[in-house]
Amino acid sequence: MGTAVLKSLLKKSVVGAALLTVVPSAAYADRTDDIVANNKRRLEAGAASQKRIDDVSERTEKIIAEYHQQRKNVEVLKKFNERLRRTLVAQENAMVKLERSIEDASLIERQIVPLMLSMIDGLEKFIAADIPFKLDERRARLDRIKGYLTNANISAAERFRQVLEAYSIENAYGQSIDAFTEELQLDGVAKTVNVLQIGRAGLYYQTSDGTQSGYWDKQAKQWTSLDASHNEGITKAIRITQGKEVNDLMTLPIAAPEAI
Repeated sequence: MGTAVLKSLLKKSVVGAALLTVVPSAAYADRTDDIVANNKRRLEAGAASQKRIDDVSERTEKIIAEYHQQRKNVEVLKKFNERLRRTLVAQENAMVKLERSIEDASLIERQIVPLMLSMIDGLEKFIAADIPFKLDERRARLDRIKGYLTNANISAAERFRQVLEAYSIENAYGQSIDAFTEELQLDGVAKTVNVLQIGRAGLYYQTSDGTQSGYWDKQAKQWTSLDASHNEGITKAIRITQGKEVNDLMTLPIAAPEAI
């Protein structure tokens, strides 16, 4: 072959080799891009999956925390309900007792009213038979208590307390010494005199000028004059009782005790 033919063949070989070299390089680039794209998609998918896992894990933790909190709430409610149940049982028992107490109170009230009436009647008779001191005050107290018995605004307990208080006051009179002013009917004439009460042992009077004295005769049930010799003793006893003189021995005429 000639030189020209050889050069021609060499050129063709070089071009072919160049084509062989260029063609594989482009193919490899496309595959690399695909691999990179696929890896990117896998990474993105993995990241999305991880985010979903993290979200699910976070929600699960919240649900577990809420579950534990609800369990605590349930325990608290159980204890509260148990206390409430015991309270309700106690209240029911108290209501039963209260109903019984109301029934008993109604029964007692029905029974106590006749008792109070009897006590007042007995006290009225006692005052009428007793030595006549502070009669207006004592009778007014009885009248007031009688009014309480017909007053619906006053409880039975308060009525009974008033009756007992009246008995207590009358009992205290028997242990008291008192001096006061009263108007008495003496020999058919009304006179304002000083009265000396020595318990229920003696009841004396003396005019304000100290010239006339007397005592209550229990047997005769009337006022009886005393000899003037007793005036000084009664005057002194009245002054001692009023606190106008120091305590000293009282010299008073005392009736003989009645035979039992």
